[in-house]
Amino acid sequence: MPPFEALKTARSQGLDLVEVAPTANPPVCRIINYGKYLYQLSKRQHEARKHQKSIGLKEVKMRPRTSTHDFETKRNKVLDFLQEGAKVKVTIMFRGREMAHRDLGFKMIEKLIEEVGENGQVEARPRLEGPNLTTILAPKKAAGKAGAAKPRPAAPPPSGPPSASPGAPSSAPLKPSPPIPTMAKPAGPQETSGG
Repeated sequence: MPPFEALKTARSQGLDLVEVAPTANPPVCRIINYGKYLYQLSKRQHEARKHQKSIGLKEVKMRPRTSTHDFETKRNKVLDFLQEGAKVKVTIMFRGREMAHRDLGFKMIEKLIEEVGENGQVEARPRLEGPNLTTILAPKKAAGKAGAAKPRPAAPPPSGPPSASPGAPSSAPLKPSPPIPTMAKPAGPQETSGG
């Protein structure tokens, strides 16, 4: 049908002529109520957004001197967030002299990871960002879901005879451990005030 006839037909019915597939040869058009079409399209998009699950990032802040009861309360809050399906950023904030005892913060965050292990998994390992020690925990995937990755079997033990002498080099190279950050010390002898 020629375009002018289609337009004439659409106007006589009180509808609009809408081009559906402009790249087709010849182009495809439909006679529809365009306002109603846009309304239905927006309703479908709204319904799709309503059923979509948004994953948020929640944050729980602690101090290295947080007491046992307060730690348990924060841990329970982390568990609640993980069960809701949200990721959790755990931050331990250091101030002043607490920076000298960062190991307390690492122990605290490792304890939290261990206690939350059933419901969450570590997405980002604990690391220092300025005066803060942070890690990100994500909820564990449900095992019953279809398409979920199956756990891999354990790696077989290395085959071959063990080396006879303890000083002999092994065939597998060892990975170097990451350097331990140390505080900078002033160079040269330190002066003391006479007294």
